Amino acid sequence: MPLIVMCGYPCSGKSRRAEELKVYFEESTERKVHIVGDGSLGVEKNTVYADSQKEKTVRASLKAEVERKVNKDDIVILDSLNYIKGYRYELFCLIKHAQTPHCLVYSLTSHEESSLWNTNRDAADEYNQDIFDALVQRFEAPDSRNRWDSPLFTILKDDTLPVEAISDALFKRKAPPPNQSTQSQPLSSANFLYELDKITQDVLMAIFNAQKTSVPGDLIAVPGASEKIELTRNVNMAELRKLRRQFISYTKLHPTENTGQIANMFVQYLNKSLH
Repeated sequence: MPLIVMCGYPCSGKSRRAEELKVYFEESTERKVHIVGDGSLGVEKNTVYADSQKEKTVRASLKAEVERKVNKDDIVILDSLNYIKGYRYELFCLIKHAQTPHCLVYSLTSHEESSLWNTNRDAADEYNQDIFDALVQRFEAPDSRNRWDSPLFTILKDDTLPVEAISDALFKRKAPPPNQSTQSQPLSSANFLYELDKITQDVLMAIFNAQKTSVPGDLIAVPGASEKIELTRNVNMAELRKLRRQFISYTKLHPTENTGQIANMFVQYLNKSLH
């Protein structure tokens, strides 16, 4: 079921908001609510966030834990900084794969405000000032125009959490449709690799031979494809072979059970790559 991604500066009130959401959903629904975050992993903040490799490992662990928890019944709240745009995009791809909605809750505070809250924490929970300042400087604020940051709920410290609107965003909205990169891939047929090699080679030869009598701008028909190659310039065999290798590498990871579509897929790939 849905994923709620918390986001904000260190010491911006994310964990308090996450607990508010947990209480609300446990009281208003019969669903289990799981909070996944630095606390659940026992992260030592000043050690982890001072080392980019350790931080990367923690992010991967949090993402893996979210992936394990997401199912058709429960609500998962990711309570961490989630300050990197690319990481939020990875989470978006994860929920597309799981075919479940998500939303982002952004706890918006100023640098000074969060810094004050940090210094008032227990020593064991306090960020070193250098670490705190570095995290704030690296923070990439969410933008609702990005599909991975939407729906976005921006909450100031004195705001009442809009729990009903968040609930509607999760339960009254369709999950984002999966795409080829996020769907579980079908098993390829026994002769898939043979067909892939043969068909792409035939397309290359058709293009190479057609260029002997065509001019840039002509549409080139290739065997097995309903679509045509649109060449705006002459392309040598070395470049064609390089594109063929790239296409084969990609298609091995995303096989199709319908080998009859390989030629059209290759033509589409070439048309995009050669323009």
